[in-house]
Amino acid sequence: MAVRGVYVGVRLRVLFRRIEFRDLGSDRGQETEGEGHRAEQPENGEQGEESELADPTAFRPSAVSPEERQNRGSLAPVVSDTAPSASTEPALTAQAVDVLPEGALEAKLKLDRPLRVKLGVDPTSPDVHLGFAYVLERLADFQRAGHTVVLIVGDYTARIGDPSGLSKERPILADEVLDANAKYFAEQAFRILDREQTEVRLNGEWLGALSYADTVRLARTMTVARLLERDDFAKRFAGHVPISLSELLYPIMQAYDSVAIEADVEIGGTDQRFNLLAGRDVMPQYGLEPQVVITFPLLVGTDGELKMSKSRGNYIGITEPPAEMFGKTMSIPDGALEQWWELLIGGPHPEEPMAWKLELARRITARWHGEEGARAGEEHFTRVVRRHEAPADVPDVPLPGSDPVHLPALLVERFGVGSTSEARRLIEQGAVKVNGEAASALDLPRTALAGALLQVGKRRFGRLVD
Repeated sequence: MAVRGVYVGVRLRVLFRRIEFRDLGSDRGQETEGEGHRAEQPENGEQGEESELADPTAFRPSAVSPEERQNRGSLAPVVSDTAPSASTEPALTAQAVDVLPEGALEAKLKLDRPLRVKLGVDPTSPDVHLGFAYVLERLADFQRAGHTVVLIVGDYTARIGDPSGLSKERPILADEVLDANAKYFAEQAFRILDREQTEVRLNGEWLGALSYADTVRLARTMTVARLLERDDFAKRFAGHVPISLSELLYPIMQAYDSVAIEADVEIGGTDQRFNLLAGRDVMPQYGLEPQVVITFPLLVGTDGELKMSKSRGNYIGITEPPAEMFGKTMSIPDGALEQWWELLIGGPHPEEPMAWKLELARRITARWHGEEGARAGEEHFTRVVRRHEAPADVPDVPLPGSDPVHLPALLVERFGVGSTSEARRLIEQGAVKVNGEAASALDLPRTALAGALLQVGKRRFGRLVD
């Protein structure tokens, strides 16, 4: 892993060279007297013992010029001219679940300088779905108030795997996959965030430079007992489910990200509360004022039960076509309507559930595809789902060369079904139709399929051509 630290700068330059950014402005520079992040004493006001950790100045990433920072792959645009104001606090935290500790954000806002507001990004799942877009919108609130957003793409911590809310360790992806994911994520995020008030950083920039001794010293900042207070760790420990040492390192590595970028505020979902608070524990050990922690609600997925997540398949991505976005929104259970409306739309809404859901689908689709996209999505939904007709434009799908045609293989190869076993289930459930009739077998003659309209579920259609 140490070798990775040597070439991370080169890889970062390649990663973002296709994303257009304005010329970088000056670095954060020297802070004015009385406005710095440095903690002169422990948070409780008592004089602490001299730390046995590595010297903070030597351990933390050294200051770099704007040119050198750009060469390392860091994107640090000029801070907005908008003057930050302490009066914006209620608007910034209106939907927050936690603002910790009490009164700390108000104190930060009185520093009369742009705050550095951090959000960690998981590069193993690059699609920005509606739930994550909601959090990015909260970051945009800070930008509109004149503050700087710092997105930490966890390319290095992805090699550990954050198990937050899960019962097992996350899979580890190859470097090239993580790089492509990070680039794709950035392109989506700037549909919401102002790129001129955003820094995008990969934490391999500093974590890849830590020596074994540095990592051991960092690990001293937190005890195993404290780590086992985290809900998912506690449940797995009590259930005798294995927990790897690398997983236990994740919270303190995420906390060190806050040290490296000198975060004033870190936000995240409620499932990240422990990790965010870990940053408050670690930052004073390196001479920094602890960050403020703000958590926001987790948007439930299209199933109406679990949080929205790509891994669970219950998500709507902001880049999905209008018809898919509209149709998926219409599929959510009525019990999820209130939360979706409150977090994603707000304001008055129709009382009747169907009218409410239709308005929700229109507003969400219009947010990402404009009014024309919303109209197209609704027309598709009305035609296909409500009137049970084929879409106006059905794509041609070439038949494979075999005869008979094995339907499960065709569904996987041409219609995006996840696996042949899933395809078989769809066929058995009558969800696969040929010219409006449920498919009667797994293998059908080519003559029965050539020119036929094949429907998979409610929203996937194709005209089979020879």
